[in-house]
Amino acid sequence: MLARRSGPAAQSARRPPPLLPLLLLCVLGAPRAGSGAHTAVISPQDPTLLIGSSLQATCSVHGDPPGPTAEGLYWTLNGRRLPPELSRVLNASTLALALANLNGSRQQSGDNLVCHARDGSILAGSCLYVGLPPEKPFNISCWSKNMKDLTCRWTPGAHGETFLHTNYSLKYKLRWYGQDNTCEEYHTVGPYSCHIPKDLALFTPYEIWVEATNRLGSARSDVLTLDILDVVTTDPPPDVHVSRVGGLEDQLSVRWVSPPALKDFLFQAKYQIRYRVEDSVDWKVVDDVSNQTSCRLAGLKPGTVYFVQVRCNPFGIYGSKKAGIWSEWSHPTAASTPRSERPGPGGGACEPRGGEPSSGPVRRELKQFLGWLKKHAYCSNLSFRLYDQWRAWMQKSHKTRNQDEGILPSGRRGAARGPAR
Repeated sequence: MLARRSGPAAQSARRPPPLLPLLLLCVLGAPRAGSGAHTAVISPQDPTLLIGSSLQATCSVHGDPPGPTAEGLYWTLNGRRLPPELSRVLNASTLALALANLNGSRQQSGDNLVCHARDGSILAGSCLYVGLPPEKPFNISCWSKNMKDLTCRWTPGAHGETFLHTNYSLKYKLRWYGQDNTCEEYHTVGPYSCHIPKDLALFTPYEIWVEATNRLGSARSDVLTLDILDVVTTDPPPDVHVSRVGGLEDQLSVRWVSPPALKDFLFQAKYQIRYRVEDSVDWKVVDDVSNQTSCRLAGLKPGTVYFVQVRCNPFGIYGSKKAGIWSEWSHPTAASTPRSERPGPGGGACEPRGGEPSSGPVRRELKQFLGWLKKHAYCSNLSFRLYDQWRAWMQKSHKTRNQDEGILPSGRRGAARGPAR
């Protein structure tokens, strides 16, 4: 109950009170009385309405005269004075208000509808809740990082925004027996998430669902059934290193360390790599990395900066044939390929124009192999020794040939090539 101002202080207070105190009215309780023997009441008190509804409210002053009269009263909503044409005097002590086609509340704790005396003092207040009932939560997903905990998140309905405070509760229980349990650690990985830290059973399915409630109703999601062993994940692989492969201008070597969780539990992991050039947002994914902790990316552009990321998926958990859940991607690691020393448009590779070595068929076969390799970042256990030797020989041959052509006079260049046939 807030006292109405009187005396000289009332004469000097000609403007409405500041907005900040008004925003606290619906939290601390709406004022409902004036000073002295005069009280005021807003009816209905703290109504809850659907968006688009209308409201008929009254502010009535009670007490012995002299006191405030209806002709001197006015309304504010969230600190803004409402137009006088929305109000009408019912009698000497009652002022009515008509609001139509209401929008959603500006604050989930309720909008502040306040009745003021002529001097701006507050006579009474009410919290106005305008919104929507909650929709059915959906898209529940859960994962475990140590087979002892479980983290879940969900989507709060098709539209999400209800304009009212909506409470979400994650419930879970063993599928065939046991009582309902409520998750207690919310907002762990976002606004619609919850973490169950312990006391979970293995080899037994759980039923998990989300309940949403607010002043206008409630909704319940579909039930998700899962086994903890089917939703195991890990942190991203740490210590990702990307480096050049000698002087090979179209390759990079990627190495990483297995997540620590893999060493603590009886399961292995498979990996994925993705990479992109510095000025692009398009990633290329390498799927065939298997359970290695290193990979060589081939067929890259010379003299180009690449960003590389790695992620992990555990499998073979206690002999299970189901794969787990992919981890998040590791932080991007950058490295550049060497610049090409061979001439050609844009610094790209350029095949020699001179005569082929005597091992022409072998070179053609290697070129077919390399053409395939450049289209696929290949990360199997295949040896790259022959490929590395061939590339090193090619680069050295081109470098020597380019230097000779740049040093010899034009006449001797023809002589060095031999007489024409």
